[in-house]
Amino acid sequence: MENSVENAVDTAVEPIVTTGVPAAADPYVRSAAAVVTSTGEDHRVDIRSGHHRLAADEPESAGGRDTATTPVGLLLSAVGSCTAITLRMYAGRKGWPLDTVRVHLGYEKGPDSAVRITRRIDLTGELDATQRARLLEIADRTPVTRAVSQGTPIVAQPDRHHPADATTRAVADHAADRTPDSTAAGTPDDAKETGRHE
Repeated sequence: MENSVENAVDTAVEPIVTTGVPAAADPYVRSAAAVVTSTGEDHRVDIRSGHHRLAADEPESAGGRDTATTPVGLLLSAVGSCTAITLRMYAGRKGWPLDTVRVHLGYEKGPDSAVRITRRIDLTGELDATQRARLLEIADRTPVTRAVSQGTPIVAQPDRHHPADATTRAVADHAADRTPDSTAAGTPDDAKETGRHE
């Protein structure tokens, strides 16, 4: 695995227009997929992404069993891990003396239902001020950071077990029923009302 990362960093040299991150720091983000399955009466879900498996759950206070991190915890983990990996790859390609990257993230929902993610990045190593500033600049443009901060459309696809026209109508009806407050916060009305995923 390390060798494939090293090779990807060495061979990907074209800039990526969509993310603004040099290709050497973004060699794999062309497509990804995940399948999330809920099979029981509780809130735990099994997640498969490639050959990796993980899970998500809700805390007991939200009706879950607290057997895994929450979906929001996974979102924060995705932002933080993408940031740390991208900075590590970029510094490695440049030959910069970056020892550790630690990304601290928080999720806050205000009384007006506005959501924000807070982030603090701690970098250790004998970096000069220019190198440190460049890494922090790159951190704002990592693929997952941009997907979250700029908003990425979610395109509804038909359920393979039902006719496409019925699914399309149901999705359109649901979208029409959403209030401006719920769409601005990026959460469906039912999740907003229950307070889940926090």
